Amino acid sequence: MTGNSLRTFMLLAVMTALFMAIGFLVGGAGGAMLAFVIAAGMNLFAFWNADKMVLRMHGAREVTPDERDPALYQFARDTADMAHNAGMPAPRIYVIESAQPNAFATGRDLNNAAVAATTGLLSQLNRQEVMGVMAHELAHVKSRDTLTMTVTATLAGAIGFLANFAIFFGSRNGGLLGGILLAIFAPMAAALVQMAISRSREYEADRIGAEICGNPQWLASALEKIERGARRTVNEAAERNPATAHMFIINPLNGQGADNLFSTHPATANRIARLREMAGNAAASPAGPWGQQGPWG
Repeated sequence: MTGNSLRTFMLLAVMTALFMAIGFLVGGAGGAMLAFVIAAGMNLFAFWNADKMVLRMHGAREVTPDERDPALYQFARDTADMAHNAGMPAPRIYVIESAQPNAFATGRDLNNAAVAATTGLLSQLNRQEVMGVMAHELAHVKSRDTLTMTVTATLAGAIGFLANFAIFFGSRNGGLLGGILLAIFAPMAAALVQMAISRSREYEADRIGAEICGNPQWLASALEKIERGARRTVNEAAERNPATAHMFIINPLNGQGADNLFSTHPATANRIARLREMAGNAAASPAGPWGQQGPWG
């Protein structure tokens, strides 16, 4: 078992144990066993279908080879070319109708991966910056982070639902007060697990993404623009599905001033500083025809 597979297994074990603990508090031993069966079924279902669920949650539309919009066609072609240059199969490429600039990757493996960018990202960033962002997402795919991140989103959402269920029916071992406390602390515990996964992986995806696109400054500049845009613009789909927040390149919940205490992302300023340090230590080597191109919009 590889290190990444071991981390994925441990994560699923922790999330399943948390799910069972909530089931025990709500329904005793029977509730714990029922939660275990549900969690096992969800893990299996999520392995095969979580990517489709997440894309559907955000209203993502696939950009196909017969795309008529020239900008979207070029975006998809550039992303596919960059994947091939990195020695990867081209992922499925999606666009999300959202004014907030952002992007994420999903899928269970390299051959079943997808990357998605918002229309806000394509309109507010130039071509080099967009490729820097796509390189970051391809890095998640290449490192096989996407399965872990997508399954975590599914289980975290289920934990939140079960915790809210406890408010209405109370906790068998703690009554109504126990149910309320459960509804507060269970999602916090799930958020801590998400945070532990995502923060270190974001730094690593930044590093590998900079190598894929050939210029760390492209991603650094993109992160600055996305951070500003995310703080000004609400991503409605992300607000409805906060368990998917850790999948995005920048926290999409910033549009409503979400508390950063349990942020699943490292500080953007720190990420930018690391990328610019990389740029200072090595000469940039553009990896594709987008190297000297102008903005998308």
